[in-house]
Amino acid sequence: MSDQHPHVLLIEDNRGDADLVRLRLVESRSDVDVQCVDRLSAGLSRLSEQQPAVVLLDLNLPDSHGADTFRKVLSKAPGVPVVVLSGQDDEELALKAVHQGVQDYLVKGNFDSKQLARAMRYAMERQALITSLDMSRRQQLQFKDQFLSHVSHELRTPLTCIHQFTTIMLDGIAGELNGEQREHLETILRSSNQLRSMIGDLLEATRAESGKISIEPRCLVLGDVIQQAISMMKASAQEKRIGLEAAVDTRIPMVYADPERTLQALLNLLENAIKFTPAEGSVMVKACLVDADHDFAYISVADTGRGITPEARNLIFERLYQDPNSIDDSRKGLGLGLYITRELIRLHGGRIWVESQLGHGTAFTFTLPLFSMAKLLKPVIAVEGKLRDSISLITVELSPLHSSSMGNWDRDCPQCLQLLRSCILRDKDTVLPPFENSSGGELFLVVDRNHRIAASFAALWGVHRANRSKGCGGHQRSRDRQDSPNRQFQWPCQEHWQFIGNKNQLREDL
Repeated sequence: MSDQHPHVLLIEDNRGDADLVRLRLVESRSDVDVQCVDRLSAGLSRLSEQQPAVVLLDLNLPDSHGADTFRKVLSKAPGVPVVVLSGQDDEELALKAVHQGVQDYLVKGNFDSKQLARAMRYAMERQALITSLDMSRRQQLQFKDQFLSHVSHELRTPLTCIHQFTTIMLDGIAGELNGEQREHLETILRSSNQLRSMIGDLLEATRAESGKISIEPRCLVLGDVIQQAISMMKASAQEKRIGLEAAVDTRIPMVYADPERTLQALLNLLENAIKFTPAEGSVMVKACLVDADHDFAYISVADTGRGITPEARNLIFERLYQDPNSIDDSRKGLGLGLYITRELIRLHGGRIWVESQLGHGTAFTFTLPLFSMAKLLKPVIAVEGKLRDSISLITVELSPLHSSSMGNWDRDCPQCLQLLRSCILRDKDTVLPPFENSSGGELFLVVDRNHRIAASFAALWGVHRANRSKGCGGHQRSRDRQDSPNRQFQWPCQEHWQFIGNKNQLREDL
């Protein structure tokens, strides 16, 4: 140990073993600072406060036993070297700990001060080497990502020029073309489009690997996205005389996904299916619900191609993977499409898998989360508390826009409410009906820690109701009802209020 005043954390519950280890440490170096705790929880707290030069760890403690002990320490302080102090009967477990990240182990009672000092020194040196290698690896990955991103971006500019001027010539703007010239230009255009697609995949894969791909989920009709993808790929399918169809279950409610990213995933799968399906084959896109899963919609893209071997199925979603058994040399690409698709689906909280049998085609299936009211309201939910298994209390902040240039509250509020009602899942969400005038009265709950605030709020509401009943603004009120039938505001009598001090009391009352 080369530190001037090395700090050692000893986690050992046996007083005799702890004293012996402390003695061995002092024998090897008198200025060593040893902190001893007898519980793993106390050791983890010390690691939060100060990272020692090395941790000496007993695996069997009053509050932790076996492999969980060293795993928790490694998780808490991954950069701190750990030396396990093992009993005679725990040597196999100690060796397992070394294989999983611990630097070394010593058997209690079988080491002297020199052996302990050597084990600690080697542990720190190995940990320093691991840290250095890990940092070097991260720097190399960062450099690679920056290089790929820069090169891909710079390639786009000349490629765009090639594409634009080729299109200009094909359109006849630069003069008439004979058949051979047109054929050559179409070859250039196809190649430039292929290169542009590969550059786009390279950029997306680089973003995915660095965690920079983002999604913006919203409510969307899955069938519309599928039809858009079919329309965009129809020309490619017709060129190869491949049938392209879709079947969407009409019972599917809206899904909660990013429309652009969902379309991108579908296009990747359709392009892959068309590419590997022979002429006169077919590609089918299906979307359905599964009775055993009420949270996701299932979308599959199936083709009648040659199929995928079991070995290829295990690697098909890996970055840069291409099937070595491909027999069509014209199938160009970087092997990034399925990798990108997997990452996009994962960001949505879904999953993707492939089913295939040689000679009988391939089907890729992925899931997207179905819409629920909580997902739509999450950005504006102010309070969400679980009351009982069957009751949820959700408070949503909806307030009028004070600036007339930003919107019209009288017009926008009904539209907002209509949107919320149209988005619910009938079997999952409940929207209470508007309050009606009722002689029996309704129960209004005021939840506030301060009873006086709640009481004053109810009193003010009662005064406002009394003023309205006297005819204040009666003409305007009547006009409001005609113009905005969805806005039904009722003013309860004060005797219909119930005061609740906090959410816990609300749980009990409900």
